[in-house]
Amino acid sequence: MNTFKILTLFFIASITAVNAQVNIIPRPMEVNVGKGFFEINSKTAIVSDKISEDQANYLAVILESAFDKKPSINKKGNGIVLKINSDLESELGKEGYRLKTLKKQIVIEAPSNTGLFYGIQSLRQLLPPDFEFNKDATKKIQIPQLEIADKPRFGWRSFMLDESRHFKGTEVVKELLDQMALLKMNVFHWHLTDDQGWRIEIKKYPNLTKIGGYREDTQLSRKSEDRYGYPHQGFYTQEQIKDIIAYAQERQILIVPEIEMPGHAMAAIAAYPWLGILGASNKVPQTFGKLDDSFNVADPKVYQFLTDVLEEVFELFPGNVVHIGGDEVMFDVWKNSEVIQNKIKKEGLSSPADLQLFFTNQISGFMEKKKHRMMGWNEILGTNVHEEWENEEEVELKEKLAQSTIVHFWKGNIELVNEAVSKGYDIVNSLHSMTYLDYNYENLPLSKAYSFDPIPEGMDEKYNKQILGSGCQMWSEWIPEVQQMNKQVFPRIAAYAEVGWTSKENKDFTLFTESLNNYKKRWELLGIEYHTNFN
Repeated sequence: MNTFKILTLFFIASITAVNAQVNIIPRPMEVNVGKGFFEINSKTAIVSDKISEDQANYLAVILESAFDKKPSINKKGNGIVLKINSDLESELGKEGYRLKTLKKQIVIEAPSNTGLFYGIQSLRQLLPPDFEFNKDATKKIQIPQLEIADKPRFGWRSFMLDESRHFKGTEVVKELLDQMALLKMNVFHWHLTDDQGWRIEIKKYPNLTKIGGYREDTQLSRKSEDRYGYPHQGFYTQEQIKDIIAYAQERQILIVPEIEMPGHAMAAIAAYPWLGILGASNKVPQTFGKLDDSFNVADPKVYQFLTDVLEEVFELFPGNVVHIGGDEVMFDVWKNSEVIQNKIKKEGLSSPADLQLFFTNQISGFMEKKKHRMMGWNEILGTNVHEEWENEEEVELKEKLAQSTIVHFWKGNIELVNEAVSKGYDIVNSLHSMTYLDYNYENLPLSKAYSFDPIPEGMDEKYNKQILGSGCQMWSEWIPEVQQMNKQVFPRIAAYAEVGWTSKENKDFTLFTESLNNYKKRWELLGIEYHTNFN
């Protein structure tokens, strides 16, 4: 064998060894491994100043869980050094970080506390998966000397939980937030209202949770008359929501609430029948799918109700983005409603879709006055994404969606994304066939989830910045139990984390699945059941 081949094989072996040592998900931008080790033990201190105090305290809790002893937090010296360096922003953005392990120090340096937090998550993944679960003051852990430079590909890396259909509760949400944080996901999209349940306390309208948060029974399976035989209920008080928001903020996660309008509104209509067009029932539906009634957007009292609800939502959630849903409005009801047809004529509109767009822009205008930004599923553009819209008159448009809207793409031809970005809209890409976690593993295996690219193939590069990122969605109609939900979420959530963070050139499915072994052990220790036959 010649010298060149020997050197090549040595290089490949070295790279393989590096990858084996650095099993971080999502995969970092740059990793360089040196010689030697840094030892973490019960005497390891944290070095921090006032600016990074919160991250120091967060790391201290992790080390205490491992050694049963709280580490000292010092202003200088050796140990794990947390350092804010604003000069790094030009290179790594606001969420990037550098992590360097030396013989006597680990230095995590970032332009912001968010970057420091993500550096800490990478450090956690360099440690054995049972490190935080086994308290032992005598243990010593060696970390290879290395340098990591890292930053995310996209600024929007989302996980969505639908709790309208099946309420899960605070403990489950916090566990999901913990897993998101470890994976450097930064948006928790919280689907709180829909036809089958209203899960957020609104003090001005108590019946939303008193009546809308309870249903007498639940459809057992698709197109089935069978029922579970018992009621389903639950909602979050505003104090509980504040607690969850604070928990998310500590983990650098923005919570984006979804308050569905004008469709998927039947839980609210059950609570206050005057909100609907049909107003036919004062009970929350037991069945799933696209249901007939929606908010009566022709009635000024309904608009007042919705803005009242949004006022309380704005007060609760510190972020400035609120998702309004906007999908799957049943226009047959609108076509046959005298009040809706009169509203279309009064406003000089041309179709039910045009009226929805008119209403959506009213909501957007209200949000903008309150310094908030509206987000919605891509039907809010007025585009024809549903096969039942056979009559083009139903979707003829005069209105144009407010330019500030974030369009959440989930369905339709991928050319709709190209059309939206060319008109200047920002997009979060959650194409259902690639990102819906309620889909089984035969239709959406782990490898397919990992292969998703939020930037459509062939899109002009000048629009890339308008793709804010991606989301994965855990719809819960047919997934009532937490154990069942976890098997749908895990391990695919890790794939979506890497889709959102890691550059295309650094993605490698084989390395990803190897790194996943540490996660499996961690999930097992947490009691999180995951799907095993997933490739």
